[in-house]
Amino acid sequence: MTKITAAEVNKLRKQTGLGMMDCKKALVEAEGDFDKAIEILRKKGQKVAAKRGDRDANQGLVIAKTNGDGNKGIIVVVNCETDFVAKNNEFVDFANSIADVALNSSANNVDELKSTSYDGNGTSVGEALTDQIAKTGEKVDVSDFSVVEAATVVAYNHPGNQVASVVGLNQEGEGAGSAGKDVAMQAAAMAPVAVDENGVAKEVIDKEMEIGREQAREEGKPENILDKIAQGKVKKFLKENTLLNQAFIKDNKQSVAQYLKGVDNDLTVTDFKRYALGQ
Repeated sequence: MTKITAAEVNKLRKQTGLGMMDCKKALVEAEGDFDKAIEILRKKGQKVAAKRGDRDANQGLVIAKTNGDGNKGIIVVVNCETDFVAKNNEFVDFANSIADVALNSSANNVDELKSTSYDGNGTSVGEALTDQIAKTGEKVDVSDFSVVEAATVVAYNHPGNQVASVVGLNQEGEGAGSAGKDVAMQAAAMAPVAVDENGVAKEVIDKEMEIGREQAREEGKPENILDKIAQGKVKKFLKENTLLNQAFIKDNKQSVAQYLKGVDNDLTVTDFKRYALGQ
């Protein structure tokens, strides 16, 4: 039987974050081959992933970041099962590393991100997630990921990283950047469903119309005016739930669109993404 030294076990433990006994068993099984031992531990992680695949991973972190040029931003949700793990410094660092990979990659969705190289050594993001499962004993996954590209992109992370947003604007410059920070905070706080009414899906409008009709009917309104009442309720819904039409949180006497026009008459939002943990 190959003799395994304490130094080898400790080296493997530091690289994988797993327990001493798990590392020693892997090295023994691998007959001292370090790379093979890592693969054995990874396979163990994959087995853990299969066992925990049906578990709810609704804790974790939401992270938004922008590149150095300020014209690309990403927002990613890295999940785990418990708040205890989510607050662990190692998990926080891992989640931020996933965000960095996402920002510097060409990935545009979760599946593409998971296939992206994580460390330049042949490990993919998906495999790195599996390694984290082995380390934490919890289901760890990326549940959401989006990219925003525009002339100016601003990210906002609410303290605690339970909600974040990234906003794209159509102009460059200091004014656009400053306004973008305000609008990104607006998006995080007010959870709009679209940039404006043109971005709201027809199914959503139809649903709100039906809700409006039913509410009016319950109030005893005549059938011949139900559609008119419902249209008014839809208009109110769009005002409250589309980013540019919402009342600006720093000055509710004006809309977000009016605030942006006050910075520059042509300044507007081209895109935004917002994620909140558990939503």
